[in-house]
Amino acid sequence: MRLSQWFRAPRHLMVLFLGITLALAGAQAWLSWRILAQDRDLEARRIQERHGQAEDLIRAALLRDISEAEEQLSGLLAAGAGGRVSPPADDALIAVLRAEEVEAYPRQRLLYYPVLPAPQEPPPSLFARGEEFEFQHKDYGRAIAVFREQARSQDAGIRAGALVRLGRNLRKARELSAALEAYEKLAGLGPTSVFGVPAELVARRQRCRLLQELKRWPELARQAGALDRDLQSGRWRLTRPVYSYYAREVRQWLAGYPRAPQEALALTAGVESLFEEWQRIRRREANPAGRRTLWVNGRSVLLLWRSSPERLLGLVAGPGYVEKQWAGAIGSLLGRQGVRLAGLADGEGHPVVGRWEGPPRAPQPGLPWAFQVTSADPRADFAQLLVRRRLLLAGMALMATLVLAGGYFIARAVTRELEVARLQSDFVAAVSHEFRSPLTSLRQLTELLARGRVSSEERRGQYYEVLERETERLHRLVEGLLDFGRMESGKRQYRFESLDAAELVRSVVAEFQGQVAGRGSKIELSVNGADHVVRADREALGRALWNLLDNAVKYSPECRTVWVEADRAGQRVAIRVRDRGLGIPAAEQKEIFGKFVRGAASEVETVMGTGIGLAMVSHIVRAHRGEVRLASEPGVGSTFTLLLPSGE
Repeated sequence: MRLSQWFRAPRHLMVLFLGITLALAGAQAWLSWRILAQDRDLEARRIQERHGQAEDLIRAALLRDISEAEEQLSGLLAAGAGGRVSPPADDALIAVLRAEEVEAYPRQRLLYYPVLPAPQEPPPSLFARGEEFEFQHKDYGRAIAVFREQARSQDAGIRAGALVRLGRNLRKARELSAALEAYEKLAGLGPTSVFGVPAELVARRQRCRLLQELKRWPELARQAGALDRDLQSGRWRLTRPVYSYYAREVRQWLAGYPRAPQEALALTAGVESLFEEWQRIRRREANPAGRRTLWVNGRSVLLLWRSSPERLLGLVAGPGYVEKQWAGAIGSLLGRQGVRLAGLADGEGHPVVGRWEGPPRAPQPGLPWAFQVTSADPRADFAQLLVRRRLLLAGMALMATLVLAGGYFIARAVTRELEVARLQSDFVAAVSHEFRSPLTSLRQLTELLARGRVSSEERRGQYYEVLERETERLHRLVEGLLDFGRMESGKRQYRFESLDAAELVRSVVAEFQGQVAGRGSKIELSVNGADHVVRADREALGRALWNLLDNAVKYSPECRTVWVEADRAGQRVAIRVRDRGLGIPAAEQKEIFGKFVRGAASEVETVMGTGIGLAMVSHIVRAHRGEVRLASEPGVGSTFTLLLPSGE
């Protein structure tokens, strides 16, 4: 049933009913939403309380861990020079700072030093004679002889200074192989200082430059790679400018790879920051103990320190140390609470452990960090809520379904009853009109004949023929109504017999042609093939065909020709009635076979009818185990096809 049929008169009744139904459904939906919202808020508060308890546990655990680390620093500081410093785990180091000296444990994690003692080197005047030949006279041969002689000195400092100058002059003299040998000897002097740089580092850097000049690329790659590994392992005590200069040059030889170790760089920067803090402490501008975080090289570094007038001890810890030593233990503690540490960040929001979501927060009281906690299993947190929600939603859905379904079926039933009442009313009006026309003709002609007003025998014969035709029309109408009533009640008895469908079609078409010939209508019959035997009730099948012909004529006001065909369709016999009339819209084609249903075109064109013709056709064909097919298009016409099982 189309929705538009629900709002036919009386509309106010249906509108009122639907309004009440929707109001009930809306009130139920609002109540359900309020209950769900309150339940969700309650569960959220419970989770928030649990998270708050977990945050208290985290804060207490971190304070305890940091306090233990600070106590260890205080113990080492009190032990003085006799205290043994144990290197911490990965991504951390212990720094010991004095007035002009810095030590790190483990040493290889410190790439360069904020300050170094002044190196002990021979005076430059010792090499003045050879440099005079080199720079003033450009006499590299005599300079080489002078420096070669000095390179035999027993003093390591003199030997180192002479070898570096010897290698330089050999290079200028284009004696590159001899220069490589000189630098090889220089490298053997290890940490001996040359121009404030370890002799080994100077020699290996110069050898790489010579290999580049000689285009000995594989050997250059090997030696540059080894030099880079030694630089990044903290093998030599270097200042920051020296380290940066040599590291940058090595990167050029290695085409930028490998990259500098970010962990070691961050720890080294932390030691630099501690040295600056130590200088402020010595000037009485800062507290002798403290803790803070430092963001450097994309990493957050924790600084803890304790100091005395003679020295400062500090812990420099990167994110790896914090996560492994402290956050890992917290994770096992929180597992019992059903939460986990989602993120640890400094006061500027830089992540230390995990991921930080949202804007930065102020550090927790007594801690250098802020932290976030989240549920270890969010689904488990809301499991009970989901169960309650499902039960509540199921109950509400059931109630809503009952309300809506009940409303729908009640509205459908009421609409059907109203529609049936309207159709019956239309049917009574249509039947009354159908009866009035022949009865009027019968009455008028009977009065004329009874009062002797028809003098001509020929005219009297014509009137008798009209009386016979109108009587037959009334008979057909009455029989059709009675027959349809029997069909509806299931009391119609069919007398099936084997008959030739083509012969039946010819007889019905001939009889119908005689009825409509006076109205200008024409029936064209076409019988294709042979053997159209079916098992059928002659009278019922003839009535079905008559109804189709009658509809085709009534609904074809422009084209007065109707085409009838009988042929075979596989194992069935097909009887087609085709017209070029008004046509039936697609939306009406399924309903047109219902009782008392008439198409919209009948109202527009004021075509009279009872609305049971096609319903009777459908009853009869179904009783014959057949099928009715309709192909129609508004303005083009309609084709009704009766498909009946062959009686062979």
